[in-house]
Amino acid sequence: MAQTLVDLLTAHASQQPDRTAYRYLVTGDSDGEVQEITYGGLARRSRAVAAWLQDNGLAGSRAMLLHPPGLEFIRAYLGCLSAGVIAVPGVPPQGRSQNHRALTRMKRLIADADAKVILGGREVIAALGTMAEHLPELAEIRCVATEDIPDDAADAWREPDLGADSVAFLQYTSGSTSAPRGVMVTHGNLVDNERVIAERMGHTPDAIARHDHELFVSWLPVYHDMGLIGPVLNTVYLGATTTLFSPLHFLQRPDRWLTAVSRYRPHTSGAPNFAYELCLKHATPELLDGLDLSSWQVAFNGAEPVRAATLRRFAETFGKAGFRREALYPCYGLAEATLMVTGGTVDTPPVLLDTDTEGATSQAEPTDAAAVGCGRPGPGVTVVIADPERQVELPEGEVGEIWVGGASVAKGYWRNTLATRETFRATLPGHEGRFLRTGDLGFLRDGELFVTGRLKDLMVIDGRNHYPQDLELSAEMSHPALRPGCTAAFSVDSGVTGEQPVLVAEVAPEAADESEKITDLVRGAIGDAHGLSVRDVVLVHPGTIPKTSSGKIQRRASRTAYLDGTLSLIGAPARR
Repeated sequence: MAQTLVDLLTAHASQQPDRTAYRYLVTGDSDGEVQEITYGGLARRSRAVAAWLQDNGLAGSRAMLLHPPGLEFIRAYLGCLSAGVIAVPGVPPQGRSQNHRALTRMKRLIADADAKVILGGREVIAALGTMAEHLPELAEIRCVATEDIPDDAADAWREPDLGADSVAFLQYTSGSTSAPRGVMVTHGNLVDNERVIAERMGHTPDAIARHDHELFVSWLPVYHDMGLIGPVLNTVYLGATTTLFSPLHFLQRPDRWLTAVSRYRPHTSGAPNFAYELCLKHATPELLDGLDLSSWQVAFNGAEPVRAATLRRFAETFGKAGFRREALYPCYGLAEATLMVTGGTVDTPPVLLDTDTEGATSQAEPTDAAAVGCGRPGPGVTVVIADPERQVELPEGEVGEIWVGGASVAKGYWRNTLATRETFRATLPGHEGRFLRTGDLGFLRDGELFVTGRLKDLMVIDGRNHYPQDLELSAEMSHPALRPGCTAAFSVDSGVTGEQPVLVAEVAPEAADESEKITDLVRGAIGDAHGLSVRDVVLVHPGTIPKTSSGKIQRRASRTAYLDGTLSLIGAPARR
């Protein structure tokens, strides 16, 4: 059995050198320019990058990867793995005017990882050369455009001495509740989690063959775990073919995603919940008439709260184009577990829990406020719900912290012994081995995991627990001008009356005239559904609520902006 993805890439290059590994839609359009690389070509380019790293004495060190969307990132990432170099995927600089937050994050990652080399595309490397004033750290780091490494460098490649416990890369967390930390993902973690993904998503040899080896279509950022571990690495794990394009091209025209799925007919494709909402906004009759989504087997939905209303509307709307409700696939995972922890059952509708009747259901028209199950643990993965204070397992149905065990759980946080001990070394009476404390809250019902929120985002008001995403959903359902997935709920101390909730919601500027009505509807919805009196409802410009680079709401940052008075209020000029 292969110990690393390097072994598997070598095997695929030998057995099927001419099969397309990845194709990249340069403009995001299925009928536009397409770049492709075969397994033979991928192995050779990866070995060329690896040999350059080895020849420059970088084996065992860290290499930051700053590539724009495209195939070059994959060559460089697999090149690092093939050299025994620890890859550190990062967000490449965008244009001349650098976002202050992006620069700050880049400086933090370079320093924390102690990167010795930066690998990037030619334009990125050229841009870095103009940033010495903002990034003096670059003076001590070699910056190399991987396109400039010649093919024949591959002839000098030496197979590294890698084991299952060798660190493959550092996946920096997106930091929704804390500063980013580098998760040490080993080669063994990678192989195990690819196995879990393949099993839970039904990526069997027969299923792949029926789809003519077309496995994924993906626009997800490859510097995040969902875009990297899923579409990119599960492809090389299985020796299949995947179609990729840029996140920006998706955001510009969400229909490009569905058009690519219709054109290439992959087994699997997915995204966070907000992407499905964007597609619904652009679902014109002309688009629906031109799509055939009947071959889409797994439409995964994760990384942020999965909304029952979104699932229902997507299935109803795109059912006209052949999409099947059974393809909807809620899932749960996190970087600290490499990626996937739980996932749905292929060809089975999502499991929904009606919070009013306390009964699990998968009825044709569930309530839009229903809790969505995120599936069951993959083989070899253990999920328990624990009391975060007493650190004991809780009975089925009770909400507690989600703890995860298994070979996919990462080694720990890079150079952070204390955080590693607190997060990765938990023990539980009655269970063998150690557990990962996810910081997420949820419960199990009939083996199905329901995620209810983040431990640190939990609001305790008048002695009762309230989950911000529940309040956010109630608010968003109160008026169509409120943007799905773009609301932040948090609590502030009101003095005599104690903690009270605040809702910050993005709305379209044209809805400014209705701001008073919207505010009243939000207050009423929160009062009716949760029995809470809202301290404040703040309506802000689209795209201004703080989010992580993977699109998760940063509630603590939103709270800080609210208290500091720096939110971009509707009716005032937008601040970004």
